Amino acid sequence: MPFTRIILRQGYSHVQIMQISDILQQSLEQEFAVPPRDRFQVFEELPARLRVFDRHYKSGGRSDNFIQFHILAGRPRSFAQKQNLSRVLCDRLHGGLNIDPDDVMIMIQFNSAEEWSFSQGRMLSEEQ
Repeated sequence: MPFTRIILRQGYSHVQIMQISDILQQSLEQEFAVPPRDRFQVFEELPARLRVFDRHYKSGGRSDNFIQFHILAGRPRSFAQKQNLSRVLCDRLHGGLNIDPDDVMIMIQFNSAEEWSFSQGRMLSEEQ
C-alpha cells in the first residue's frame, strides 16, 4: 500500500511520466512485495524557482533533471529491501529514460494499517 509523491521538473511528456510510474511500480512489486493493482502515485511538476536543492550534497552532481521520490508504505521493510528498491529504481530509470542515478533521491517512510483508509471511511486495520 505505498503512496508515492514524485517531485520533478516541468517538461516531461505524458509518455515519460507514465514510464516513470511503470518503472516505480515494477520496482515496488519486485523489491517491496507490493500487489500489482496497488498503485497510488502523485506527480508534482514544479518550476525551477520552486525546487531548491544542493547540487552536490551526497551526490556526484545533480542536474535540473533531479527527481525526488517520497514513498510512504504501511508495512516496514528490511534494510536489504530498501537498498534493493533504491538501486533497482535508479538502474531502471537510467536504462529506460536515461535519468542519471545522481539525479534520483528516494525517501522511504513507514506507518501502520491504522493510518490508512482506502475508501468508505473504513480503516485498513479493520479489514485485516
